Amino acid sequence: LGALSAARPVTIAAVHGAAVAGGAGIMSACDFVVAAEGTKIGYPETRRGLVAGLVLTFLRRQLRERDIRELLLGGELIDAKRALAMGLVNRVVSRDEVMPEALKFADSVLQGAPNAILQTKQMIEQLWSTSVKQDLELTLKHHMQARGSVEAREGIGAFNEKRKPNWVV
Repeated sequence: LGALSAARPVTIAAVHGAAVAGGAGIMSACDFVVAAEGTKIGYPETRRGLVAGLVLTFLRRQLRERDIRELLLGGELIDAKRALAMGLVNRVVSRDEVMPEALKFADSVLQGAPNAILQTKQMIEQLWSTSVKQDLELTLKHHMQARGSVEAREGIGAFNEKRKPNWVV
């Protein structure tokens, strides 16, 4: 995700169907997101005994804290219209219009001077109190702790076996 966020070119996600867990994370790291009506987006990591640590780096730059809590703590999927209202996506269009809309934005970006575009991306990153790199280091630590846990083994096992997890309290 860090490499995607730091990419020199502007990154554009054209999303349809579902963007869940890792797919939602990739989408969240992009500069611009076009989603098809009816697309489902979510971060169900806590339901697998995991934490969506890396994606939090990007969500905190894009969303209100309340919306982040809803997405990460609740773990439910939201539709594209809700994602638009939150600020998680830039545009919601019909499925047939997802790629044309993404390409339209790409054409718009290409009207700018390449170095000015790069400097603007860097400036946006630098205006935050900590860098994406620093945030990713912190969130990766939490992500790896959760990944090695008993809860993660139970959550992933339950997911693979299509059953509800048996959380030991």
